[in-house]
Amino acid sequence: MKILVTGSSGLIGSEVCVHFHGLGHKICGVDNNQRAIFFGEQGDTRWNQKRLIESLSNFEHHELDIRNRDAVLELIKKLQPDAIVHTAAQPSHDRAAAIPFDDFDTNAVGTLNLLEAARQHCPESPFVHMSTNKVYGDAPNKLHLIEKDTRWEYGDSEYEHGIAESFTIDQSKHSLFGASKVAADVMVQEYGRYFEMPTCCLRGGCLTGPNHSGVELHGFLSYLVKCNLTGKEYSVFGYKGKQVRDNIHSFDVARFIEEFIESPRSAEVYNIGGGKNNTCSILEAFKIAETFSGKEQKYTYVDKNREGDHICYYSDLRKMKEHFPNWDITVSLEETIRQIVENWQQR
Repeated sequence: MKILVTGSSGLIGSEVCVHFHGLGHKICGVDNNQRAIFFGEQGDTRWNQKRLIESLSNFEHHELDIRNRDAVLELIKKLQPDAIVHTAAQPSHDRAAAIPFDDFDTNAVGTLNLLEAARQHCPESPFVHMSTNKVYGDAPNKLHLIEKDTRWEYGDSEYEHGIAESFTIDQSKHSLFGASKVAADVMVQEYGRYFEMPTCCLRGGCLTGPNHSGVELHGFLSYLVKCNLTGKEYSVFGYKGKQVRDNIHSFDVARFIEEFIESPRSAEVYNIGGGKNNTCSILEAFKIAETFSGKEQKYTYVDKNREGDHICYYSDLRKMKEHFPNWDITVSLEETIRQIVENWQQR
């Protein structure tokens, strides 16, 4: 197959490129290093682009901004991909407030450009969109929560397995980033329903792995480890550092995308994260990172949480496992952090 991957130099995009190339497919990567513009030098992903070009013989890079509608239409018309994996995005809550037009044009309009190009030129090709759990806004914060020594936990047995795809996305504060991703998410569903295209939205928890260029505004575990290794103080924003996230290795994300492309469905939504077993709070992440780095984590506490931030969020994976029983989490949280530590040490 010919697989088109947007955001191909990013964490999930590059993992998808490597994974599908290893299966024998041709990979067409689309990336213009916009992350460096959003986040500065620390967000630069050219090193990842270079890695893909040098290590993948059947990979070709396309320097293209997904906001450029004519260029997107022309590229997909030319390539006629057998599947599209859309991972390109402006990914930060905080950055979105400073660049609202860039955020919406990238996340919402860029996704629409790709969907319409796919509808015109390859409507039968599976379209996988990397959405986000931020489409739920801060609604999870309204659930009954229990405070424990190092973390918050759900106090209602209904959420024992985490947040399911039926959870409300309405009447909550999303941040501008969350709102632009809602627009994209709903549009991907609508192209699936209205035009009967094989589409799915993957509402990610904390997507992570050794090839993440984590920065303070995005990339929780990667940036935390980087601070640990360099001795830089990590800023904890609110909730006593007990806010909980589920973390999924980029490899397991790529494996699920493979399963979906092999057996696509229409207008599906999946909460893709590490699930309850791969959760940690910031305080707990400090301890795990210290175990592998041998260095004490320095941090400061800011008694104000980020707007729209989740106190406790982890994904209910039961729908994913029901639809695709061959898929499951294979990389543990501890192994993921070990790999991140090792990768930062080698850079």
